[in-house]
Amino acid sequence: MGITMERGSMGQFGIEESQNAKNSVGQYPYDGEVSELGDKEREVIRFAIGECSLGVLLVAATGKGVCLISFHDNSEELIQDVEKRFASKTLVLENEELNPLIAQVLELIEHPGMGASFPLDAQGSAFQNRVWKALNEIPPGKTMSYSEIARSIGAPNSSRAVAHACAANPLAVAIPCHRALRSDGGLAGYRWGIERKRTLLDREKGYRPKINSSEVPEF
Repeated sequence: MGITMERGSMGQFGIEESQNAKNSVGQYPYDGEVSELGDKEREVIRFAIGECSLGVLLVAATGKGVCLISFHDNSEELIQDVEKRFASKTLVLENEELNPLIAQVLELIEHPGMGASFPLDAQGSAFQNRVWKALNEIPPGKTMSYSEIARSIGAPNSSRAVAHACAANPLAVAIPCHRALRSDGGLAGYRWGIERKRTLLDREKGYRPKINSSEVPEF
């Protein structure tokens, strides 16, 4: 299906509505729940493209939450990816409507240790969801090897499958697959580029969470 253009075009993301968006959404750490596909809330995929400190950024969302956060050096590759990934869905390019959500994603990119403050709609297999949940449990500033993650989910002989699940992660930074390393500590692969992985890990070094009791979200 083609892309519908609505309210805005590609360009630099606005951030003026960031605080209101954060207050209304609260925090949504990924809990590993397997997504049920095919319902009406996932028939329309709204997405926006713009620039950030890690290059060109695409953020897409269903009615349930953010389903794709991706980086590239050019927007054409990102558009091709979203068209292929959601070929059976209605795609709507809508920068202005997504600005409040984009602001939260941008804040997460600059401060990856803070964790996602927006709902996620990760769509994967049961095994992938187990891996993604384990990734979300790695504290900021820490890393785990693929084999350690495999053991943590009760599949000690599945380190290669864990690596594949990391590579299939659709939500850059929000599900922190950048914290997964080789057993020797090497950065290994990263679908959005090794240098972006290195940058995110550098940003998390020495991270210390600041908790303000007045800002703790209600669930």
